[in-house]
Amino acid sequence: MPSPTTPAPITAPLPTRSPTPRELRNVIGGEFVDGVGTFEKIDPVDGTLVAVVHEAGPREVDRAVAAARAALEGPWGRMPVAERARLLRRVADVVERRSEELVAAEVGDTGKPETLARDLDVARAAANFRSFADTASAAGLDSYLTELPDGRRALNYAVRAPLGVVAVIVPWNLPLLLLTWKLAPALASGNTVVVKPSEETPSSATLLAEILAEAGIPDGVVNVVHGFGPGSAGEHLTTHPGIDGVTFTGESSTGSAIMRAVAPRVRPVSFELGGKNPAIVFADADLDAAIAGLARSTYLNTGQVCLCTERIYVERAVFDDIANGLAAHARRLRLGRPEDPATTTGPLISAAHRDKVLSYYDLAIREGAELLAGGGVPTLGDGLDAGSWIEPTLWTGLDNANRTVREEIFGPAAVVIPFDTEEEAIALANDTDYGLAAVTWTTDLARGHRVAQRLRVGMSWVNTWYLRDLRSPFGGVGLSGIGREGGLHSLAFYTEPTNVCVQL
Repeated sequence: MPSPTTPAPITAPLPTRSPTPRELRNVIGGEFVDGVGTFEKIDPVDGTLVAVVHEAGPREVDRAVAAARAALEGPWGRMPVAERARLLRRVADVVERRSEELVAAEVGDTGKPETLARDLDVARAAANFRSFADTASAAGLDSYLTELPDGRRALNYAVRAPLGVVAVIVPWNLPLLLLTWKLAPALASGNTVVVKPSEETPSSATLLAEILAEAGIPDGVVNVVHGFGPGSAGEHLTTHPGIDGVTFTGESSTGSAIMRAVAPRVRPVSFELGGKNPAIVFADADLDAAIAGLARSTYLNTGQVCLCTERIYVERAVFDDIANGLAAHARRLRLGRPEDPATTTGPLISAAHRDKVLSYYDLAIREGAELLAGGGVPTLGDGLDAGSWIEPTLWTGLDNANRTVREEIFGPAAVVIPFDTEEEAIALANDTDYGLAAVTWTTDLARGHRVAQRLRVGMSWVNTWYLRDLRSPFGGVGLSGIGREGGLHSLAFYTEPTNVCVQL
């Protein structure tokens, strides 16, 4: 817990838009710790300063890794699974009790609508802790009775040990959801962690560290270091010799850099990276359901979800219906303040990210796209025009040869492209270096199964999107990642199995 000389923890609800910037420190061994310097966190809604964040240097990262190692070698590493599961369920209870504080932290950092933060991010955070408490409690391993030709018999059985001290590096788009998605199985498996949240979203990770302590997670089991990537906390952490593995969600290029960082020490990695996700709409689909589903999969969280659809392939007979219907939906989206219940769409995470997305808006037009909706920066008034707002956008007139169709944009934009046959649709969807997720829309269930299984992705939905069983495998192929998360798949990464052979 914090020492008498450290700042008081966050105990009062955080307003979505505080008149005084918060000060966020690193959390190391249960204490709030200053960094080597500070940086500013800007509110993407209106461009105001919302927090001053302490950046961790090599010394702070050393301290965090040492605290995690000490906790691993202490009672936590030897705690029975049932006791760890009980603590994780208690964490879920405290998350729910302090949910409005977490909503405010998420909204203050990301600008997303409060309803989205409440119903998706915070609800899933509690569910993640309960799900992995259940998974760890029920998990088993192989056991074999071995009979040899000479009459000898042996019992072979496997036991799990924690991977060790794990670096958990999470992105800014769903910061609390994705942090708990990694943290819950890591803790359920007996690991200790050092978390490096995105510099764009430091608040919920800091608050969660306090919630974990309140729930009874011992000091040093979870540590939080703030900062950037190269030359900062991210690089210090991934190159640290005391780290036993790295789990990361984010851009594919950053995943490549982390692989290079851990290669000399041959540390395991689990990566969920970028995507250029396709949707296929057949003429027999329920068109109203398909349009509503495509609107959600393209524009949810302002398109800032790794699973969002950016390529939409539509059978030619219904191409105009889908393109026009989706464009109309994009134009109806309501951009506004996150506390307004009528708001459907928030800003992008930062001005820098908006510049990147706008560069693709420009590129699409240069490549010959026909603009069906959006394409620029809105004028909103009400003090919002200094924020990182952008229009939900839809194009047609491009094909798979265009950069706009091949490169991840990570914004509220998609391209609609016609096709004529099932084989052509599958080939177009698979024509990518990514392979994270896909959606097939059809009322022909046999076709739905057939097409979904042939798409080269880690997750393939039929007539829905983002519907998840937390026990099922989550991850991608190609540039979209390495490994799988979810249920026993997460435990496979966060534990090391040891086979014990006993001659009988």
